[in-house]
Parts: sequence; C-alpha cells; structure tokens
Amino acid sequence: MLLSRNYGAWLLFFILMSPLFFAPSMSQLDSRWAAKKRQMREKVRKMFYHAYENYLKYAFPHDELKPLTKSFTDSLSELGNLKLEHLPQDYNGSALTLIESLSSLVIMGNNTEFERAVIWLSENLIFDLDARINLFECNIRVLGGLISAHILATDSTNRLVRGSYKNQLLNLAEDLGQRFLPAFDTPTGLPYAWINLKYGVMENETTETSTSGCGSLILEMGALSRLTGDPKYESAALRALRKLWSMRSPLNLLGTTLDVTTGEWIEYSSGIGAGVDSFYEYLCKAYILFGKEDYWRMFHSAYLAVQKYFRHGPWYHEADMRTGKATYWQLTSLQAFWPGLQVLVGDIGAANSSHREFVYVWKKFGVLPERYLLDYQMLHPTEKYYPLRPELAESTFYLYQATKDPWYIQVGESIVNSLNSYTKVEGGFASVRDVTTMQLEDHQHSFFLAETCKYLYLLFDDSFLVDRNYIFTTEGHPLPILSSWHERLPETYIPANWTYAKSEQVTRRASAMSLQVCPATALRSGCCQQIESACHIPDSRGDHRCFRDEECGVDSTTCRRRSCSLAGYCGLWV
Repeated sequence: MLLSRNYGAWLLFFILMSPLFFAPSMSQLDSRWAAKKRQMREKVRKMFYHAYENYLKYAFPHDELKPLTKSFTDSLSELGNLKLEHLPQDYNGSALTLIESLSSLVIMGNNTEFERAVIWLSENLIFDLDARINLFECNIRVLGGLISAHILATDSTNRLVRGSYKNQLLNLAEDLGQRFLPAFDTPTGLPYAWINLKYGVMENETTETSTSGCGSLILEMGALSRLTGDPKYESAALRALRKLWSMRSPLNLLGTTLDVTTGEWIEYSSGIGAGVDSFYEYLCKAYILFGKEDYWRMFHSAYLAVQKYFRHGPWYHEADMRTGKATYWQLTSLQAFWPGLQVLVGDIGAANSSHREFVYVWKKFGVLPERYLLDYQMLHPTEKYYPLRPELAESTFYLYQATKDPWYIQVGESIVNSLNSYTKVEGGFASVRDVTTMQLEDHQHSFFLAETCKYLYLLFDDSFLVDRNYIFTTEGHPLPILSSWHERLPETYIPANWTYAKSEQVTRRASAMSLQVCPATALRSGCCQQIESACHIPDSRGDHRCFRDEECGVDSTTCRRRSCSLAGYCGLWV
C-alpha cells in the first residue's frame, strides 16, 4: 500500500514537472519555426516557377496562360469587360504576365531572369495599339509593373549589368501614362473607365465608372510624375481623387458607381469590397508614399465612417451612402485585403478579428469563394468561383509582420497546401470555377504571379524588406518610400528625425503616424493628453448621453467599443 502511494505521488510529480524537462526550449521552438519557414519558402518558389515557366512555354508573349489547354489568352482588353464588348481584332498581347512577374523575380533573388525579361520588354513592348483597355486595370498591372521594375533595375544594388539598362521601362511607362491622359478630359475631371491606347476615348463611350476606377490611380501616376519630373500625371489623378472625395455623403461614405460627365452617383450602396476597395487602400498608401496631409485627412474620415456604418463585429456589410443603413450582408473575397490595410494604421485587434473569419471561410471551402452570403450563411448561387486571388495571403503577410505570431505561418502553410492540392495542374495553376466541386477554369491570372506567390513568399522570407521601406500597390508592385518624393515625410519613416515627448518618468519616441493610429502607444504619460487614433468613433452626442449601446462610439486610445451605462452615459463600462 505504501509502495502504491509513493508510486502515485511520484506519478503526479512526473506529470506536473515533465513539461519542464521535456518541453522544447524557446530557442528550439524558434529553430523549428525557422526551418518551417525555409521549407514553405521553397514550396512557394516552386509554385511561382511552375506558373512562370508554363506561361513562358505556352503563352508568352501573349497576356495570360490557359493552363488546362496549355494555350494563351490576350486578356488585357478583357479585364473588367464582363460583357466582352468592343474587343480588338488584331491585338496579340502585351506580355502582361511577364510585366507582372518582374518584381516577384527580384524578390525571389533571380536577377538573371529579371534582366532577361527587362531586355526583352525594352526591345519589343509597344503601346501604339488599337485596343480598348480598362484604365484602372492597365494602370495597376502594366503602368505599376513597369514603374516598379524600373526602380528595382536602377537601385543601388545594380541588379542589371552595367550599361545594359538605359531607362527603357520608364520610357515605356511615360508613353503609357501619356495615353491615359485623354481619359481625364471630362467636365468633372473624373476619368473614363475605358480608353483606346491608339485613338483615345472612343465615340459613345460609356460614362459609368467605379469609385476604385477613378480613385485608385494616384500611386502609379504620382510615382510616374516623381520619376519623370512632369507633374501632369499626378495632377490628373489627384484632381480626380479630390473630385471623388467631394462627392461623399454627409456621413463620409461613397457609393460604388458614378457618371464621369455629370458627377452623379449611379449605385449608392457600397462597402469595402469590389468597386471601392482600393480607393481606401490608396488614400492611406498615398499618405505614406508622398507625405501629403490631405491624403491622411481623407483616409482618416473615410476609415471612421467604414468602422461606424459597415462594421458588424468582425464582418463588414454594405450600406447606403446616404443613410448608413445596411443593404447587403455578404463577404466578398476582395474584402480580405482590409485586415492588411488595418495593420498599416495600427488597428491590429480589428485586423486580426476579421482575418480569422476569412481564414474560417477558407478552411470551410478549401479556398475563398468570391461571394458568401452572411445573412444566410451560404454561398452566392452564381459567384462560387476562386480565381487565385491574393488578398488573404496579403493580409496574412501584414499581420505576421506586425505580430510575429507563428499562427500566421500556419495559415500561410494552409493556403499553400490548398493551392497545390486544388489548383495546380500540369500546365500551371488554374482558377476554381466552383468551390463546392473544385471544378477548374482554364485561366491563370497574372496577379497570381504578381501578388499571390509574392505575398506568400514574403510571409516566409522577408529578406527583401530588410533595411528598406516599401509600400505595395494594389497589384503587389513595390514602390520605395523616398524622402525626395515627400512634401513632408511622415516621421515614422525617418529614424533620425524622431520627435521626443518627455515626462518625468519616461521618454518615448513619437511621430506623426504613431499619433494617428490605434492602439495609441505613444505619449501616454501625460494625464490629460488627448491622442486621436485611426479607429476613434465619437459618441453620437457631445454630452455622451445615450439610451442604447449603438449611440456610443469607439474609444480613441484603446480602440475598445464604448457601451451605454444604466445611468445613460457612454463609457468603457465593460
């Protein structure tokens, strides 16, 4: 009996203490995660080259690969053209996928192939084409790809053989930008959605465009102006952006579609997804890239309105810009970029919350469906496809950069495994036509190489970003943050120019950006100091009186939702 008691005591001791003896140390865990990241990096590298080499073999110099039939599509004139109207007769492609792959080649360290691609484009690419293209799509894919590659080709690391590059990509970008300008010749300054590269705006061209279409041009056209010294490109994009912002409702909300000649809204309902998404993204990133305070003021107001009228827990529905009332309760795959944008403004808690919901839907179906009806918890009956979109990978990358939480590495691994299991075919990677059956579609979009593979690679290996500051365009093309491009550089990007807020107890670094993001971690030492944050939503009434929780906002320093007390006052009661 005594033996059994002693045995029981020793067994209990062993159970309690064994984690201390046998649990891996932190260094062992770090080593395991480092090995996992290297393994996943190589998986992503193989994915990229499987897609890239099959494009070169079966589709180049046409625009995009058809991986099931091992053929090609000249799709630049089809992008955004849902009805496939006014397609050109003699257009034979512009090597769209090659252009989109340039920065990915550099990030993966293949400067030899990058140089070969740059030389080919320099000698063969032309834009004097009788082809009607979508201004937004051509801007983010082609103009953005050329500008980013030019910058990478001319940076201090001398990626190209000395003397082999003489700004040919920049010359091509300027030629393309010049062909964009007639689209802005409207009474409002808002550009037409469609333009013919050879002849300009066609007779009887549609005057309908989207908020993204005319509000997401400033990064590429602004960069083009900074590189060429010609302000006309940035001026045209900025005039359109300011006009668009002037059309917002008193709630600081915008619609989805509008008329470029009358300046009237066509579709009043909007959200953070298709037709509007990159408008918000470019306001924030334009402030980071160019330092103009106007961009921050517009973004800050727009972000607060989104949080107040679109957000429902971790989800974002759509609402009427005039009333703020919910219209459509649906998740769209393009919304998955939003957590990544929230990381840039420091709203990490909200970003993580939404990101986890997108991951849940991904795991439920194996990939992320184009549209999911939140009110019915079911797929949209017709939009059940997954075209290899990058947005979830993008947000996963940003959240890992912000938190270094290895859970995001596991999410990235899940995405990689799903792509290899469901979309990889002998001739490349195919889009999914129906996520319920995993039936495939014969299309490998260029953004799979420009964004999806790039963000997954950077998730597992961010060495490209070490000691460098870049922002990525909505198509994943990196643009450097340069002091020479700024009217006033945000101090967060100038380590030598930090301002200091002093108190008796502590000295903390503060900057223009850190004072405007959430959670506000700087300058908390002062007892009465007010710090405005990106997620702050004021209470409905100035005296903070309330009858229900909905009349209370979000706290300006903690980003916590305020609630209504029994006494009828808003505060952090819970």
